[in-house]
Amino acid sequence: MVRFSQLIHPAREPAPVRAAATVLLLRDTPAGIEVLMTRRSATASFAPGAYVFPGGHIDAADEAAKRIATRRPTQSRIQRTQAIAAIREAFEELGVLLAHHADGRPVSAEDIAAMDRGDTAGTAFADQCAARGLVLASDQVFTFAHWITDRDLPKRFDVPFLVARMPEGQVPTADESEQFEPCWVRPADALARHAAGNFFMIFPTVRTLQRMAAYATVDAVLAACAPNGNGEAPLWTSCPRAGFLKGEDVRYMESDSPYGELALVCPDGQLVHALDWQSEQPVALLKNVQRLTAPNPSAMTGPGTNTYIVGDAATGYLVIDPGPNDFDHIGRLWRMTHGDIRMIVCTHSHADHSPGAAPLQALCKTTKPPILGLPSAPTARATARFTPERSLIDGERLALSGTTAEGEPITHTLRVIHTPGHAANHLCLVLEEDGLLFSGDHILNGSTTVIDPPDGDMTAYLDSLDTLDAACAEGLVEFILPAHGYVIGFARNAIAHLKAHRLKREAKIAAAMQALPGGTPEQWLPIAYDDVPERMWPVAARSLAAHVARIQHLQQQQQQQQTGAR
Repeated sequence: MVRFSQLIHPAREPAPVRAAATVLLLRDTPAGIEVLMTRRSATASFAPGAYVFPGGHIDAADEAAKRIATRRPTQSRIQRTQAIAAIREAFEELGVLLAHHADGRPVSAEDIAAMDRGDTAGTAFADQCAARGLVLASDQVFTFAHWITDRDLPKRFDVPFLVARMPEGQVPTADESEQFEPCWVRPADALARHAAGNFFMIFPTVRTLQRMAAYATVDAVLAACAPNGNGEAPLWTSCPRAGFLKGEDVRYMESDSPYGELALVCPDGQLVHALDWQSEQPVALLKNVQRLTAPNPSAMTGPGTNTYIVGDAATGYLVIDPGPNDFDHIGRLWRMTHGDIRMIVCTHSHADHSPGAAPLQALCKTTKPPILGLPSAPTARATARFTPERSLIDGERLALSGTTAEGEPITHTLRVIHTPGHAANHLCLVLEEDGLLFSGDHILNGSTTVIDPPDGDMTAYLDSLDTLDAACAEGLVEFILPAHGYVIGFARNAIAHLKAHRLKREAKIAAAMQALPGGTPEQWLPIAYDDVPERMWPVAARSLAAHVARIQHLQQQQQQQQTGAR
């Protein structure tokens, strides 16, 4: 875990969360699913003027209302309480009542008209239902998503987004105090109107509707939420994070590429970090870790190659991947370190990583830092040759040590991990004191790295992913700092997802080979990469070749084992 002493922004306690529940009332139409939404009051303390789903706080008496509520066998106690709260809120705000009579008869318009929708919170609501012999249909309310309000906001809620079918024969009527203008809208239409600026919605609403738009019918939504072998769980849980992009406040979920960087730099949700890519100034990620992105953006490098600077004024600096031989980039590295560079490490020999090492070393006339790494293998292309001044050994540690202004000793230790696969001489580094993995090109943010035989090897690549997963488990590594893209959070999950993606792609390639046993890689490519833009196929062809070589090798091993068994 990151040392508190290295965090840029002081720790703070985000506002506490309050339990709430909201419900998406759904109906089928010839044009697809529609969801019931209303506009919040312009004077509301939370999301004023936004279009939302009915919902609100969970009250203590919602628990007591279970005496008149149904329950699914797999529905937990808290899920049942959340469902009851959502039913109550839908009634208070829109006059929609998810209930039925004890004999199974649906609730009538007369039943609803006879009930008080005013201050019905808690026992009053349950008493009204009980007096009319009504049973709350909480077993027909399912959990779709789980949202926890962003850490930077002053009012925060822990709220399930529930789904239920709209009762037939009921007509929503807004309470005209908290909610206005009830409307039925297709998710795609709501999103289009929001993008046009005339249907304002907050971030969780937008993201929920984006997922909802993928379903054709209400039955499909409810089936997706149905219990499985692990009981009932939301399709996702998210506590978004916010940063600045082009000067605007932008929100991100855990699956979005900037999320990990925001979690590292602003762990308590401080809204301060700019996410714009630029090459003129270093980006401080921690007090002892900075990133300077080389001005070499492309389809292969993304926003550019990330050079990382580890250390501080007390210890001197270690530079990871000085990048291409770009005069301005190298000059910026020298100036931001005041020339006090103790070591230069290249994760591998490719042209956007190692050529800047020698020119950067030449600028550091006082320290003359050694250039470290692994020499390129004979299989490397002519444009990717590299020979370090000293070869690093798998498992060795590179340490920067010094004394702070307060007289306290401080050390930053980087452990070397040999990770062949993307390149035969590829290595990664773990900053042990802070639980960070510098992954070079082995793990990227937003794309998968190219495995280009013969220097690239798919089996070695997958094995190296296992090695990195073990290192993350041992070193409590939470963040991955890639050579291209933002910081990646949830390190081990990211590695597992990447390996699963590679194996899934390999299965598609194997299926293409089986379908066209006499085919060529050029014929297998459009089948196995039909989900990738055609403009990227020339690049994908390299990784396909690596997968084909691995598949054929595994087939040969299997044949040999079968022959030996006979």
